[in-house]
Amino acid sequence: MEVEDEAPPYLPSQPVDQEGTHPVESVAELESEWEEPPAEEAWVEYPPAADELPPEEPPPAEEAWVEYPPAAEEPPTAVQPPLVEPEPPAEPEPPFEPATEAAEPPAPDPDPDPVTPTEPEPPADPVTAEHRAEAVTTPPPALDPPIADVDRTAPPMPARSSARPLPTPPRRRYTPPDPRRSPATGPARRSGRRWIKRIFAVLALLAVAFVLWFIFSLFQPFKGDGDGTVVVNVPRGATSREVGDLLADRGVVSSGFFFDLRAQVAGKRDDLKAGRFELAHDMSYGAAIDKLTQNPVAPPTINVTIPEGLSRKETAPLAKKAGVSGSYLAASDKHAGFSPRSYGAPRSTKTLEGFLFPATYEMGEKQATAGRLVGLQLDAFKRNFDEISMTKAKRRNLTPYDVLIIASMIEREAQVAKERELISAVIYNRLKQGIPLGIDATTRYELGQWSRPLRVSELQKDTPYNTRTRRGLPPTPIGNPGLASMKAAADPASAKYIYYVVKPGTCGEHAFSSTNAQFQRDVQRYEQARAKNGGKSPDTC
Repeated sequence: MEVEDEAPPYLPSQPVDQEGTHPVESVAELESEWEEPPAEEAWVEYPPAADELPPEEPPPAEEAWVEYPPAAEEPPTAVQPPLVEPEPPAEPEPPFEPATEAAEPPAPDPDPDPVTPTEPEPPADPVTAEHRAEAVTTPPPALDPPIADVDRTAPPMPARSSARPLPTPPRRRYTPPDPRRSPATGPARRSGRRWIKRIFAVLALLAVAFVLWFIFSLFQPFKGDGDGTVVVNVPRGATSREVGDLLADRGVVSSGFFFDLRAQVAGKRDDLKAGRFELAHDMSYGAAIDKLTQNPVAPPTINVTIPEGLSRKETAPLAKKAGVSGSYLAASDKHAGFSPRSYGAPRSTKTLEGFLFPATYEMGEKQATAGRLVGLQLDAFKRNFDEISMTKAKRRNLTPYDVLIIASMIEREAQVAKERELISAVIYNRLKQGIPLGIDATTRYELGQWSRPLRVSELQKDTPYNTRTRRGLPPTPIGNPGLASMKAAADPASAKYIYYVVKPGTCGEHAFSSTNAQFQRDVQRYEQARAKNGGKSPDTC
C-alpha cells in the first residue's frame, strides 16, 4: 500500500528531507524509535486558524460513553485523528477484538473544514497501512511549531459498550448572580414576599366582606314591612339620628346609625315628620322612612272642654263623661311641682281651686287621666297668668291670689263681656269702703247649689263664704276664671259704682249705680218685672 501525497499532521521530531518526507525502512525501525506514552497523558489539540474556522453549527446531541479498560494482552492502539487535507485519508483497519457484546458503532465526529495544503511530492518509499496506523502526526507548522517530545503512541481506543446511551440531562442556562442580592438572603426575601402577598390577599378578602356586609346592612334587601304593630310618637324637631335611635329602642329598625345614613342616602333626612305613626317590628330602613315621610296617623284622642268659672266639683263630672280616667277631685287637691303659696295663698289652702285654667284639652286615650288633665290645666294657667299686669292690684295691696279670687267672682257675676271691668270696679270700691260684697255666688259655691233660688236662711247664715254677712274676700276662689276675668280683676274700670242689679228684659245685663237711692229704684223695677214673669227671672236668656 502506498503512502498518500501529504504527510500525516502529527510527525515525530525527525529531520525531513527536501521533499517533505522521511524514509521508513521497516516497522521494526519505527517501533525501536517510538516509546510507549503513558496512558494518563492527555492529547493537545490545536485549533485551526481564525480564517479557517468553519461556520458555527449547533452542537450534536451528546452521548454517554462507557469506558472499559483495555485487555491485558492487547497492545495499545493509536487513535487516528482527522487529517487536515482536501480528502480524508483512508482509515486503517482497527485490530481485531473479541466480540463480547454487540457494540453499536460510534457516531463519527464532525470533520473540521479541510485546509487546502500545498501540493506535496510523492514519498520516496511507500508506507503500508499498518505503518500508517501507527504513525503519529503533528499539527501543521503554520499553526504551531512541532513539539519535539510528543509521544508517538496514541492512547488506547476506549471500548464501546452495546448498552443504550444514557439520556443527556437538560442544560441550564447560566445566569450570573445579581450583585444586589445575597445568595444567603435571596430565599428568605422570596419567602417574606410570599407572606406579604398572602397578608394583602387576606386583607383584600376582609375588605370585600366588609363592603358586602355594609351594603346589605344599609339597604337590607331581604327585609320588608315587618310584622306586628308599634305605635311611635315622633317628637317635633327631632333629628334623623334621634328618630333612628327612637325606632331602634322600640324594635322597629336594627340600628339608629344605619337609619340616619339610609335617610341621608335617600335624600329624606329633612322630610321626616313628627306625630303619631303606626309602624311594625323589624322593618327595613326604606319601609320605615317611607312611613315617616307620610302624614302621621291621627291617634284616638278625647277632648275635654271646661267652661270658664266652673268649680272643681262642677268639672269632675265633665271630665269623667269625656273619658278621663281617675278621680278629678283627688287629682286637683294638689299636684307635684305646683304650690299655691307661690301666688300668695295662705297655708290653709287645701285645693287647687282657681288655678285650674278652663279650656279645651285634647289627650290620647291611653294618656287621658285625671292627673294628666290637671297638669295640663296648671301649665295653661302659668302661661296665661304671666300676661297679667299686677300694677293696680299691688297699689291696693292685693296679692295674685286675691286677684284670682276677684276674677272667680267676676266670672260668675258677669254675663256680658263688657261688664267685667265694671263689676271689678264695684268689688274694688266696696273693698275700699269696707262694704260687704253681697255677691250671692259665694254662698252658692259653699252650698254647691247653682240652679235653684237661694233661701233666706241660706243668705243669712254666717259662713266664711257668705259675703252678705262678712266683709272682704272669701277665703278661696269660687271657681276657675278665664284670662278675660283675670285681666279685669287686675285692672278694673275707673268707675264709682257700688251697686248693680239685673236689667229686666235683657240677657244678663246689669244696671250699675253709685248711690243707694238709684240702686233701690233699679231693684224695684226688677221686682215688678219678675212678678209679671210669674216669679221667674225677667231676663230673656
